[in-house]
Amino acid sequence: MPVEDRFAGKVALVTGAGSGIGRASATRLAAEGAAVVAADIDEASAGETVEQLRAAGGRAAAVAVDVSDPASVEAAVAVAVREFGGLDLAVNNAGVGAEPEPVGRLSVAGWDRVIAVNLSGVFYCMRAEIPRMLERGGGAIVNISSVMGVVATPTASAYAASKHGVVGLTKAAALEYGGQGIRVNALGPGFMVTPVKGQRARSEDVVGGLRAQHALGRLGQHTEIAAAVSFLLSDEASFITGSMQLVDGGFTAR
Repeated sequence: MPVEDRFAGKVALVTGAGSGIGRASATRLAAEGAAVVAADIDEASAGETVEQLRAAGGRAAAVAVDVSDPASVEAAVAVAVREFGGLDLAVNNAGVGAEPEPVGRLSVAGWDRVIAVNLSGVFYCMRAEIPRMLERGGGAIVNISSVMGVVATPTASAYAASKHGVVGLTKAAALEYGGQGIRVNALGPGFMVTPVKGQRARSEDVVGGLRAQHALGRLGQHTEIAAAVSFLLSDEASFITGSMQLVDGGFTAR
């Protein structure tokens, strides 16, 4: 099957689709034939993504979603069913950065916010997505974790805990639903050219230091993550489930 037809007849939901990895993933899936629901807490940004997808000939719809709110997630999934007839694919990407504080000084509010969005948000998404996928006879999910899902750095405890949690949640769901035709994988990006939403802008010194920690000597591009997302959602990855796939430029090879 030609790559542009890889997801013909499929319906995909992408959270955090208003920018970064989410927008790149939505763009890739639409280019490969999927009808895409672009969901983001910033509805205007989701709308901009949809305008780009439609301009390129894709089928897409925008919806506002707060993944820390189960009702909001249910409503977003309902848009996929209403607009395109069901749900086959999901990229649970929405996330936020954390306060750069050690555990002893991290605020409770800061901890709660990161866990609510990065971890509970993935749970709420899968809880809403999986029943719809079962109605279609199966599906595939990619949960966006991070290199911080397998390692940690100082002053990033909440972020690392949330992303480690995503990996565990992914593995459990893969075991639960593999026999029903649903594959669930996690993907761990390295440091991207654009920081995670909620993180401070990086100085040139910080960027240089981060580049040096990657074996390839550079930071990642959102399109590189989208390519891995597309593969994991595709039938080419039919024997891959419950995995944590790192796309990190060699960051964790140290």
